[in-house]
Amino acid sequence: MKLPAPRGAVSAAAIDLLSGRDVAVPAPDSDEDLQLALFICYEMAYRGWDGVDDAYEWDPGLLRLRAGLETRFEAGLHELVGPPAPVEPADVPRLLLETVEADDGPALSKYLRGRATHGQFREFVAHRSVYHLREADPHTWAIPRLSGRPKAALIEIQLDEYGGGVTDRMHQELFKKTMRWFGLDLSYGAYVDSVGAATLRVNNIMSFFGLHRRRRGAILGHLAAYEMTSSLPNRAYASGLRRLGGDADATAFYDEHVEADSVHEQIAAHDLCGSFAAAEPELAGDVLWGARCALAVDNLWAGAVLAAWADGRSSLRDC
Repeated sequence: MKLPAPRGAVSAAAIDLLSGRDVAVPAPDSDEDLQLALFICYEMAYRGWDGVDDAYEWDPGLLRLRAGLETRFEAGLHELVGPPAPVEPADVPRLLLETVEADDGPALSKYLRGRATHGQFREFVAHRSVYHLREADPHTWAIPRLSGRPKAALIEIQLDEYGGGVTDRMHQELFKKTMRWFGLDLSYGAYVDSVGAATLRVNNIMSFFGLHRRRRGAILGHLAAYEMTSSLPNRAYASGLRRLGGDADATAFYDEHVEADSVHEQIAAHDLCGSFAAAEPELAGDVLWGARCALAVDNLWAGAVLAAWADGRSSLRDC
């Protein structure tokens, strides 16, 4: 993946640092600048950037830059949903269900099912490719940080995400079929330059939770929120694609999630998050916080996409 074009002073500084130049770290110029700079830093923990030495993953200068950006990022999450608050561990599964049931975010899935044009649906897929081409990877960071029942539950979910060890069944690979039907670039990270801050934030929150051991409760709550709110939207996405003429390959990714996530919902709420809260009661509140953050950040993204379409403009930056 090629380094993206900067969107301000701090993303330019991150790119310069990875290019081997000494930099003074400025404050972000905008949310676009902040989210891109953080994404650039985080990618070194995934597949890296073309032409950048892998040693920069642990470069002290990059880590200092990332830490400063994360402080701002976390403060933004606190403004959005508030800080974590203690909860009774035994209440976690019920509170997770209440949290997702109370969510009334923008109805992007309904729009895609019944009204989206071919071009709009294609944009949606381009946005989601930033995550889906590495789907499950951010949550997998939590596996070595768990033990016992929570660890087994997470592995059970992740095994399905990775296709049970069959390459063609990996969700990352299934999503390429949808992209191919739309004629999109299948390269990992091809649309990073095209998506805005809201899309990058969706990805950054997973990396922020997943890469920090102290946020292991939050990454589990994030995953639970995704699994518990996935089946109905994915059924809508598949229906919308069929309305537009999508074939079995085009809908395979969404059809798979309708079936898999209906099972994962119970595993995530009870076997994963419920047992984790029982084992580490001091982090029970972090589980709920992670779920709230996941829903709130996704709602901001969906709202931005729908607002662009309502204005008759593209939701991508380069269109």
